[in-house]
Amino acid sequence: MRKTSSNVKPYLKQVHWLGTWRLSDRASWQFCGSNSEDQSSDRLYHTSRNVHHITSIQSWETNLLRANQEGQIVVANFTASWSNPCKDIAPTYAELADKYSSLLFLTVDADGLAELSSSWDIKALPTFYFLKDGRQVEKLVGANKSELHKKTATMAMLSKAPH
Repeated sequence: MRKTSSNVKPYLKQVHWLGTWRLSDRASWQFCGSNSEDQSSDRLYHTSRNVHHITSIQSWETNLLRANQEGQIVVANFTASWSNPCKDIAPTYAELADKYSSLLFLTVDADGLAELSSSWDIKALPTFYFLKDGRQVEKLVGANKSELHKKTATMAMLSKAPH
């Protein structure tokens, strides 16, 4: 059976906007794009040794502190298991994590860590933050693979530049 936004969550409605999910005014997620036939959630978490799945605020803070101490740039992917755009870009994210081992890649479940997502002003999924010294240096909203490649490559070059 093909899932639509109406049977993913009862209060969602389909709207067209950047092919992502966005937070509506009533703090519910709205789908923004097309559905695919493949609804498997395993596409969301493709494995890479350099992708760390954040399951708590403490884990987030620990990883940011470690990255700051080691001078690493962080790529944070705010995602959700029910979001097709998030599932579609997950393999690309894992490939980039393998390719750019000088960067630290984090995956945050926007639903599971709603407080953290809210503190980072997540209004659409997926949202990627690029952080240096704990501060945002770049941001990408949506599952745009070519932009994710470009921004990640730029951050990798920045991380190799002399300080």
